Amino acid sequence: MKYNILNIIIFILLFPAGLLAGGNTFNNSYQAAKQWLERDVYRDNRTTLYCQAAFDNQKNVIPPAGFDGSLYPDRAQRIEWEHVVPAENFGRSFPEWREGSPECADKGKPYKGRKCAEKTSTAYQYMQSDMYNLYPAVGSVNAARSNYNFALLGADVPSAFGACSFKIEDNKAEPPPPSRGKIARAYLYMEAAYPAYRMSASQRNLMQAWDRQHPVDRAECLRTRRIEEIQHNDHPIIKPACQAAGLW
Repeated sequence: MKYNILNIIIFILLFPAGLLAGGNTFNNSYQAAKQWLERDVYRDNRTTLYCQAAFDNQKNVIPPAGFDGSLYPDRAQRIEWEHVVPAENFGRSFPEWREGSPECADKGKPYKGRKCAEKTSTAYQYMQSDMYNLYPAVGSVNAARSNYNFALLGADVPSAFGACSFKIEDNKAEPPPPSRGKIARAYLYMEAAYPAYRMSASQRNLMQAWDRQHPVDRAECLRTRRIEEIQHNDHPIIKPACQAAGLW
């Protein structure tokens, strides 16, 4: 017995905490996740991730000064819940997404992709519904970001949204600096929590740099604590950082 306990202690000490993390196993409803976020997590801090735009309890956006909503104007006045790590990026690891399933047919016509994974894969449903990876975004920004990976683009690349410095070029997106730490910790969490998802080395290096350059603040720590209370799993990157900063 002592030998087994010793082995366990050595294992915990040798492996980074993130590699031991567990993901969401509490809620597999994406709709329920969005309702909890809007009602409970963001009840007193209704601010979007990328542009720090305010929104009300009816999901109406109050654009910040200088925001240009001419791109996707039909979605510029409402918030949407953005998968920071896009659903396609982790969804492709599921056979239901890539190949379909016998259960996925509409009037005899088979289908695959997100719709099939949502219908048939409980593991995918849990990942899609993980609130640590869901942030409010102005709908037009969410649409423009699509499933693009994040990168640092050239200084000559203009913002797609005026004063909200969100850049897009060659299927890459550069978010404004205030959002980069939160984005990084969502990516690092998803990789730590779900073996099905892995970043490229370059994307991981960027996220690790953004995590260091843009540390947690009180609002991010409060958001994380509220999600932990609802979802019942902790965030192994944010929680220790908040504790170390006296914000937990």
